[in-house]
Amino acid sequence: MSHLLREHAPLTGSDWGMIDEEARSRLKVALAARQLVDFDGPKGWSYSATSLGRVTALAGSLVDGVTGAQRRVLPMVELRADFAISREELRAAERGAEDADLEALDEAALNIALAENVAVFHGWEEAGIVGIAEASSNEPIPLGDEANQYPGPVARAAERMLRQGIPRPYGLALGPGCYRAVVETTDHGGYPVFQHLTEITGGPLVRAPGVRGAVLVSLRGGDFLFESGQDLSIGYRTHDEDAVHLYLEESFSFRVATPEAAIALTV
Repeated sequence: MSHLLREHAPLTGSDWGMIDEEARSRLKVALAARQLVDFDGPKGWSYSATSLGRVTALAGSLVDGVTGAQRRVLPMVELRADFAISREELRAAERGAEDADLEALDEAALNIALAENVAVFHGWEEAGIVGIAEASSNEPIPLGDEANQYPGPVARAAERMLRQGIPRPYGLALGPGCYRAVVETTDHGGYPVFQHLTEITGGPLVRAPGVRGAVLVSLRGGDFLFESGQDLSIGYRTHDEDAVHLYLEESFSFRVATPEAAIALTV
């Protein structure tokens, strides 16, 4: 039996299909970090820690002539977002309604994706996660106030990474406000800023909820490591006469292996 307890929910196969598909469609566009870092897994709910390949020497000895060391690990963190779906809306969907109200699911999916993005790009101190922007050994570069100013700072960031021996392509994670400004703006010659930035980076521009300003990251692989225990899944909590109470859940760890392989661009 899965710990998600889906088999105990008063939901039909078509109900679960609708719920899972709605979650996938929302998460696909919001999980920005996964588009730019190495993803390993999923390794299962019982997977508890990522090995760091290092040890800490233990003081003292149990027996003369014998030393001890403790292996260092990064524990997996769990994210969970609760939501409820009206049983009346589920019945309407069973009758063929195409407009079932799944707003609570949409909000939970966007919130858990936002939390994952923030942890990866800006860290989560309580969980021992150092984000890409704060781990970077490069000084942040001001992005500018207007989108038509962005190509200059991004080009300087790309040049800095090249000088450090980190080749293109790069990916550019843009906070929603910055991304919208880029999409809507052309420079003084009428050239789309989006296309200009893509030519500088050689890689994708990603709308990244939770990112403050922008972050330029290497896409060569091996620099930013996301390890998934349980990938995002929907579980059953309880139900009453009016609603079925569910949750989105995942477990993961994240670490930066190459601090110089990213540069934060601030606003």
